[in-house]
Amino acid sequence: MKISIDAMGGDHAPKEVVGGAVKAVKAFSDLTVVLYGDKARIREHLEEHDRIEIVHTEEQILATDEPVRAVRRKKNSSMVLAAQSVSDGIADACISAGNTGALMAAGLFVVGRIEGIERPALSPTLPTIDGKGFVLLDVGANADAKAEHIVQYAYMGSVYAEKVRGIHSPRVGLLNIGTEEKKGNELTKEAYGLLKEAGIHFIGNVEARDLLDGAADVVVTDGFTGNMVLKTLEGTALGMFKMMKEALTSNMKSKLAAAVLKPQLKELKTKLDYSEYGGAGLFGLKAPVIKAHGSSDANAIYNAVRQAREMVQNEVSSTIRKMIEKN
Repeated sequence: MKISIDAMGGDHAPKEVVGGAVKAVKAFSDLTVVLYGDKARIREHLEEHDRIEIVHTEEQILATDEPVRAVRRKKNSSMVLAAQSVSDGIADACISAGNTGALMAAGLFVVGRIEGIERPALSPTLPTIDGKGFVLLDVGANADAKAEHIVQYAYMGSVYAEKVRGIHSPRVGLLNIGTEEKKGNELTKEAYGLLKEAGIHFIGNVEARDLLDGAADVVVTDGFTGNMVLKTLEGTALGMFKMMKEALTSNMKSKLAAAVLKPQLKELKTKLDYSEYGGAGLFGLKAPVIKAHGSSDANAIYNAVRQAREMVQNEVSSTIRKMIEKN
């Protein structure tokens, strides 16, 4: 199996990207990684390994670039070349921690949509209190959505939850402002009716306050709402840890307490870190495309590679295609 990685994408590229790639090939003997980017800069951080290849390019897409224009004009950028390698059949999947919009554009224009998928969805796996996590989609690939799109999100999320996360008959919930069937706006009311007839394990509406309690294995919504929820959860977690740090370093007594609690606090932080589950998959494309967090460290990149490998192994893209054809 071969996975292409945009080595120049992300806040800590290429060092952390390279570190994650090295960790991945050491962990998986069936894996070859191709790093796209500035060869000299990559070499500064790369220990020799016969299953890591480098394709040199000095062109890269920046965080400030307009996504679609950048993909069309910077065809030799590390991100576009990584996506092109998937389209050409050289690699089985690609990963980038770079410009999110540009990666979505590269996924659409270079890798291509599965026939029948109207709108691909960006989907991370987010943590829950019990440690099992849930899949949320869409979180921003499309700001607007029709009820039919949300049903397709449910199909794609169900396939991923079952094939990659190993959940039999995953529970699918529709994000809404109440659990009653008649709650919500016209979009959620229409989507509710379609989801009831979709042939999946639909459990009805779920509220945002219940997400971390594991209310569902897959939660579907439009991209605008999903992105707001994602950013709120992320910001709340960061804010909580900042307040805890301030409280636990305010005086000598609290510092001593912090020293005693350090292992438990570290475990809690890991539990709330959604990069432990991998990146956000761009579902609905002909092959796996993974968006790693912009601030990804080596461990986050490793988890994104592991996720992409599992998606390839479990034939997620082809299973989604078959499900869409069937329905």
